[in-house]
Order: sequence, then C-alpha cells, then structure tokens
Amino acid sequence: MMTSELDNIKHVKNGDYIVIPIETGYIKPNENLDCIIEPAKRLMEDNDYLVIAETPVSVSQNRLVDEALYTPSLTAKFLTVVWSKYLWGYILGPLLKIKKRTIMNLRKLPKETEAHKEVVLQLYGLKHALKPASEAGIDLSNAPGTFVSLLPENPEKVAKEIKKEIGKEVCVMIIDTDATYMKNGKYFTALPIAIEGIDADNGFLGYVRGQLSENMGSTPLGCSEKIDVETALKMANIAEDYQKSLSTEMKTIHSVKEVLGSEIDEVTIEDLDSITHTPAVIIRKVL
Repeated sequence: MMTSELDNIKHVKNGDYIVIPIETGYIKPNENLDCIIEPAKRLMEDNDYLVIAETPVSVSQNRLVDEALYTPSLTAKFLTVVWSKYLWGYILGPLLKIKKRTIMNLRKLPKETEAHKEVVLQLYGLKHALKPASEAGIDLSNAPGTFVSLLPENPEKVAKEIKKEIGKEVCVMIIDTDATYMKNGKYFTALPIAIEGIDADNGFLGYVRGQLSENMGSTPLGCSEKIDVETALKMANIAEDYQKSLSTEMKTIHSVKEVLGSEIDEVTIEDLDSITHTPAVIIRKVL
C-alpha cells in the first residue's frame, strides 16, 4: 500500500511506525472474529503486525463467568476488605508506590468485589487472589451485567488461525494491558499466561516483585510467530499507546454507565454495542 493510499484510511504515526485501527461494534459471545479478520485481509501487507486485545477474543470464545452466581467465602471477604481495601489501599500500595488511581480504587472497593474475589479463588487459586487488583487478567469492564471475561483460551493457537485466514506473511499477536516486568534481564508477569520468554503465572509474588522492577508495559499472551520478547513488547506498547490516545474521545464502559445513569452490573450487550470499539490495530514499519 502506497503512502498516498493511506490518505483515505484512518491512521496515526508512532515514531517509525504507522498504526491503522480496526474499528468494530461489540464482539458478542460465540461470535466469530470476522469483523477483525476481514479488514485485516484488506489492509495488511507482508511484515505487518496485527495486535489484538484479549477481551474480544475471550468474549468470542464465550469465556464469560457470572459473578452473581458466586457466594463469597470468609477468605474472599477478608481478601477484599482487610487485605485489598485497607492493607493495600492505605499501607502497602502507597509504600510500594503503586498508581494513585489504583490506590483510590482500592479504597472504595464495592461489596460486589467479594464475589469477584471468590471467582478468582475458585478458578485461579490464592496466589492470584492475593493480588489486590486485576487478578489473573479477569476483565470486568467489557462484559454485560454481572459477567466478567477470563483470559482467552490458547491465544497462540488463535493467533496462528487468524494469520492463516489473513493469508499473508504477517505477525498476529494477542495482548493484555496487565504488565510485564523486567529484573536483571529476565521478563516476568503476574498473569497466568504469556508468550515464550516471559515467565508467567507468578500471581501475587510476581506483582510484588514487579513493583520493585522495571515495568515494560502490556503483556503479549500469544503470537503466531516465534518472536523475541523485546519486539513483542514494542508492538504491544505501540498498540496500547493508540488505545490510550482514545481515552478522552472514545467512550468506555464507565462513560456508558454515566450516560445511562445505571450501575456497571446493569449494562447490557445493546449498550456495549452502541459504542465504537477498537479491538485491534495494524502496525506497519515506515520504510
């Protein structure tokens, strides 16, 4: 694709790369990913990267859990109120200099978080439930009602299948905004899964160690190619930079809640489908 042809396609520059967003409606449970794949077929060239957010993949796989069906145990209540809200919100969080936004969110954790902790405990165990927030990559923001989405199943396989459908020499990667950290040249994440070269499934201990290490940005979960970690992280962060640039313009689930005047657990699929989503971006090196 010539540079002049890009004039008619929405894109931005990020250093030596061009970022082309793929915009869609809300990808629903058990729906295929054609709304990502078809534009990718049309717009992608050999050596491009297609970086896809994990949540639309998870929702398409119907990796949804209804937290309203879970009754919080005493352990879940302790982890929510004493451990996360007070110990992390007022003592450990400030001590380890975690994000102020995270600290403020911890201090005002709603009672519904107890059921969320129970889900984490039952599905991923204590080592992930001890993490004060964003446990095991579970996403609360892009699912209807009291549902949450788990991480996608076998993201590497999904990435390879999408590449095959696109039919070009491209690299397809699925990422999560939860951090990858680096200490002494070694990469690691608290998340249950990551690409080869990133030590995964470290849970709470990985999170704590991460606060004392270098935050490398978003985590690549699965990739269609064998790729070095540095390149994978670079592409993941270019994609995340684009998403962040939309935050003041593009409606999030929280702004939808404000528009509707309803709580987050009352948001419907129709509400989610009424806003523009950017589940993937194409990244191309500028020659």
